[in-house]
Formats: sequence, C-alpha cells, structure tokens
Amino acid sequence: MRGIVFFYRCFPNTGFAEKIGIVAMIQESPHYSLAPVRANPVATMNSLQQRDLKTIWHPCSQMKDYEDFPPMEIVAAEGAYLHTADGVKIIDAISSWWCKSLGHAHPRIRTAVERQLDKFEHVIMANTCSEVLVELSERLANIAAPLDKVFYVDNGSTAVEVAMKMSLQYHAQTGATEKKRFAALENGYHGETALTLAAGDCGLYGAPFAELAPEIPNLKGVPYASSPEAPDWNKMPDESWDAIRQQLDALADTLAAVVFEPILQGAGGMKVYSPNLLRGLRKWADSNNVHLIADEIMTGFGRTGKTLACQHAEIVPDFACLSKGLTAGWGPMAVVLTSTKIYDAFYDDYLSGKAFMHSNTYCGNAIMAAASLEALKIYEDEGVFERVERDSANLRKRLAEIAADSNALRDIRGVGFAAAADIVNPNTGEPFPAERRTGFKFYRKAVELGALLRPLGDTIYFLPPLNTPDNVLDELAEIAATALRSVL
Repeated sequence: MRGIVFFYRCFPNTGFAEKIGIVAMIQESPHYSLAPVRANPVATMNSLQQRDLKTIWHPCSQMKDYEDFPPMEIVAAEGAYLHTADGVKIIDAISSWWCKSLGHAHPRIRTAVERQLDKFEHVIMANTCSEVLVELSERLANIAAPLDKVFYVDNGSTAVEVAMKMSLQYHAQTGATEKKRFAALENGYHGETALTLAAGDCGLYGAPFAELAPEIPNLKGVPYASSPEAPDWNKMPDESWDAIRQQLDALADTLAAVVFEPILQGAGGMKVYSPNLLRGLRKWADSNNVHLIADEIMTGFGRTGKTLACQHAEIVPDFACLSKGLTAGWGPMAVVLTSTKIYDAFYDDYLSGKAFMHSNTYCGNAIMAAASLEALKIYEDEGVFERVERDSANLRKRLAEIAADSNALRDIRGVGFAAAADIVNPNTGEPFPAERRTGFKFYRKAVELGALLRPLGDTIYFLPPLNTPDNVLDELAEIAATALRSVL
C-alpha cells in the first residue's frame, strides 16, 4: 500500500485550503503503517477564528461543522458585499438572514443614526416620548391603515408572541373566554420562543422543546403556487378551500387566532401560496370572531414586491408583525400593528386589570427608530418596492436557467426578491439522501466562490438586498451554477 502526501495552500480567513501538489509518495514497510489521520482544522484558521471558536456558540449551527468550515472573518460590508480579512468580496445573497433590505452601510441610514446619537441613544419607553419614535409610528400607521396602533418590541419572535398574547387577552376581556387556542399553516415558522415554536411547523427547531409548547394544529392543504405569473396564483380550487375550512370549522368555538406568513413562507422551505387563501381566511375569521395574525417579519417592506405581503390579497389582518426590513437590518426592532378596536378592549382604569403588561427593555430604542424612519423614506424615495415588483420575474429566471443547465433543481418558485428551488439528483430527479448534505456542500462551495448562500436543507434560494444591481445578480447566478455543478 502506498500513501501520498499532498501540500496545501491555506486561505486562513475563509477556512479553505487548495491542494497544489504532491510532496512525496511513501512506501509502506513492516515498521510503519498509514493509519487514517484526522486533519487538524486549526491549521487552516487564523488566530481570530481560533479565539472565536473557543468562546462563541454560533446560532442555528452544529458547531462540529465549524471544525473544517470556520467562520469567515468579516472586516467590512458595503452594498450587497461582505469583505473578508483576505480582501475577498462575498455577495450577501440571503441579506444576512433576510434583514439587509437596502444592503450594508447605506449612507443615508448611517447619517440618520449618527444624528440620533448626538441626541440620545436609548431611554425607557414607558412614560416618555420622542420626535423620532412618534414620526416613525405615524408612518407605520399610515402604511398599515387601518391598523393605527403600534406596539414596540425588540425582535420578530417576540412580536408574534405579543400578537398572540394580545389576541388571547382581547377575547378574555370581551366575553369570549372560551377562545384560548390558535391554529397556523403547515410549513410555517414564527420564531424561537416557546409559543411561536408551537405555532411553527418546523420540527428541526421545535422538536426538542415539544414538552414546553401548547398544541397548535397546522392547517393542511395550503394551495402552493410557483409565482404570481402562474395560472393558479389567484385561483385556489374550491376543494382546497373546503378542506381548510373544514379544519377551521372544527376549531371555531375555541379558536382565538390564526397565525400565518402571508404569501411567502420562509424557514419552512421558501414556499409560495395563492393569495386566495388569505381572502378565504379573512372571510371565515370575520364570521367566527377569530383574529388573523400576519407574520410579516420577513415579507414586510417590499420583499414580495408589496409594502406588506397581505396586500397581494387586499386583506387587512387584525395584527401585523414587522421587523427585519423595518430597520433595513441596522439592528433589532420589531412592531405589532393593530386596530383601535383591539386597543380599546385594554383601555380602562388601572385597577380593572385590563392593561397589556408586556415590555422589553430596549423596546422603542431611539437609534433603531432613527434607522427605521430613514429606511422608510429611502424605500419611497428610491422606488425600491416598485423595482422589486418590476424585476421579480428576472430573479426567478436566473434560477430557472441554472435548473435547465444542471437538471438538478426542481420546483422553481418565488415572489418579489425571493426565489428558491430544491436540489435533486440530475439522473433520477429525486432528492439526494439527507445524510449526503448536498445543500451544505453547495453552501461551502458557494462561499469559496464568493457568495453567501446558506440553504434550508437542500433548498437553495436567492434573497438578496432589494437594491442589488443587476450585474451583481448575474454574478450571483454564475456562482450558484458553478457551486451546484461541483457538488453533484
């Protein structure tokens, strides 16, 4: 048996190494044997990456993967690009977990944040007010009319949980004490608190905590579609609605609210469904004293080509939860928008016990309010949402071209500036075994080539900043095509 020793050139800030030559061939002898040797991952890491992995537990990650795929050292970010310590530019193709809707380091938001820092950075929101927060709230109420009351929290999960708690308390305080349950759509995802995990349908995140969570049924038979151009986009078959309505009817007496991601479901697989479902839900909810809670954390502020995704169905939910694009990814802030009707059920003398007592330390943070207010102005001034609606089909077209070239993608789907597809074996058209981790291999190769394309299992997707130039989108598509070919 012979052993071959290769020499590698390392790129320490990306965690990649390139094989560049054979150093020697070793003949096995009676005195020595070539046993499998586990590569030392530290050899490909710089000192900062080593320090990182000694102390930091990264989110939504199996930390063992970091042994040979260490974190990228980011030293700057601008527009659609991240810059590593090695001088490599990487396209932020998923908008840093769907929040960088205007890219990185937008100069107008930077100026607005600096201007607010000259005044104050944060004060308690209870019993205080400020110009920046009042103006932001007025703009939000105008965007989401007739939802004219704004409740501030500091992240999307909490926003959805607050809406669910408001719904429960509303029913209790208006005589419908039996309404104590929720329902949600299959394949939904609503956050990481116990209650929002229960509303979700993503076992990867929620299964370990099932004992903590209340039972929230997932409505089956969501009418999925490929895009707004599809013939079934605005036409849900009667039998599909009948099946969902029957599930709802069985819950109606005790149901407080239905929770949903409008039109586009994120972590559940980037799935798109017909707006007709929302129209049906709105009509049914009105007839059964049930609230609709729209989780617009990802979809809000232009991601689907509309200011709010519910506008595709021309419906108004009872609660709209917004975050991510609210600050254009400049920091944590979220809001729950609701109506005066809901608000009035909590408005009474203090000793009535009707007040909504939820609070977060950093709710209404002034710096984030300044970033949000400027982001809303930029969306309008630069025609961002109109551009998304206009160019939406071209983003999906890029993914469709990769599918046609590779024969390794199926179910091309998307709306607005979100496009997704599932990796399949080009020889069989079937998914690869999960243990092969094809999506993860694709992710690693794409990073090596210059694009951050973190998948959802074997679902790959483009979700770039809404103002990403066409030439960058072309570059992204080329990288994705090359990365896909390399892992098949």
